[in-house]
Amino acid sequence: MLTVFKKLRYIVLMLLLISLISFLAIHAAPNSFFGAGELNPNMTEEAIAQLKAVYGLDKPLYRQYVDWVINLVQLNFGISFVTGADVSSEIAKRLPITLLLNILSMLFVFVISIYLGVKAALSHGSWLDYGIRQLSLVSFAMPSFYLALLLMLFLSVELELLPIAGLHSVDVKEGFEYYTDMAWHLVLPIGVMVFVSLGSMIVYIRSLTLEILKSDYFYFARSRGLSDTLLLRRYILRNLIPPVVTLLGLSLPGLIGGSVILETIFSIEGMGQLFYLSALSRDYPVIMGILIITAFLTLLGNMLADMLLLKLNPYAKREN
Repeated sequence: MLTVFKKLRYIVLMLLLISLISFLAIHAAPNSFFGAGELNPNMTEEAIAQLKAVYGLDKPLYRQYVDWVINLVQLNFGISFVTGADVSSEIAKRLPITLLLNILSMLFVFVISIYLGVKAALSHGSWLDYGIRQLSLVSFAMPSFYLALLLMLFLSVELELLPIAGLHSVDVKEGFEYYTDMAWHLVLPIGVMVFVSLGSMIVYIRSLTLEILKSDYFYFARSRGLSDTLLLRRYILRNLIPPVVTLLGLSLPGLIGGSVILETIFSIEGMGQLFYLSALSRDYPVIMGILIITAFLTLLGNMLADMLLLKLNPYAKREN
């Protein structure tokens, strides 16, 4: 319980620090939504001043930040400059699909990287090991936007095997077909997210597995005549999973950040696409709301990964 309390206190402090840095960085950026010509070239300075007063932008910067933090505690992210809608409701509508994309991608990365990394280590020096290492290098070097465009062009435009964009077909409205159609639309974006995340994970797991195979306790276990399946389950996977869980927690920011690009390319109405459109229009309340939600999810994911690590590795509990 004490460890959980410390983690929660750390999350609160980090959120305050992130919110302050983000707030100052956004307001230090050149131009603004209320700049000359951004709204309507015929608007007078008096009208723009009235709009700034409505949104509280006529106050000193420190006062704007204090008011924003007070509203944040009440889960009120303000009103969008562009649509005039409540930012909290806008994010709440788009957050589930972003979470679905990232959670499914992380699960696939976890399973595939462990399988390929262990397979490469067990086949050390063979053509299979070489092939998996080359695949990991391609994955590590491949930009997500470039791979997305290639797959869209080849699988969607040329072969017409997969939907090119969006979450649903126009003629599908409800029922079981609605969810199967949605799953079919998610194949490409999730596939891209998984592939570009596999490279470093495979290399890391392969090196860890090779260290386990060279360890004294593994030689001793093998000398006892244990089967390969038992050796894999008890001595390889049991020692692999804790560091892999830690690495997945650290890779959360990259996954969430990557969804901004892919949601925009695939026209998926998630939180990432909303962030991109808000950044183009300099919609400060939406940008700040998404930054805080993203930071909170990242910190929460790291905390859950640490707690899971404590369950998997009893020695980590003693160190903490």
